[in-house]
Amino acid sequence: MGTRMEGIKKQLHREKYKLTPQREATLQVLIENEKAHLSAEEVYLLVKDKAPDTGLATVYRTLDLLSELNILDKINFGDGVARYEIRKEGVKHFHHHLICLECGEVNEIQEDLLSDVEEKVASKYNFLVKDHRLIFHGICEKCQKIK
Repeated sequence: MGTRMEGIKKQLHREKYKLTPQREATLQVLIENEKAHLSAEEVYLLVKDKAPDTGLATVYRTLDLLSELNILDKINFGDGVARYEIRKEGVKHFHHHLICLECGEVNEIQEDLLSDVEEKVASKYNFLVKDHRLIFHGICEKCQKIK
């Protein structure tokens, strides 16, 4: 078991949950497809290859639990489909996304572009910010060249 999986297993244990074979298969799929932004159904289809006895409801419950524990981030890119990605270890904030309106490609921005905005919100509105998300919708470089 990789170090990422070991860390998640310890986190689950601290929260009084076990790393069941179904949870492990779900996490393995998400780790292996880290950049894919998979939907629950896509996760389920890949989990079925690893643990054929796992049902769709179990995958949904696992994704919900892992999202609650901040092991996963649940993302909606505006297309009505919830997508999931594993949160990187030691990262304070969710990363940002660039979504191409032409081809649908999703790229990630790892640097935190909102630290100044977060400080303003905290001081001006007396609001304790726990996290933030930023999604840019536009046309990617490849699609711009095609036009």
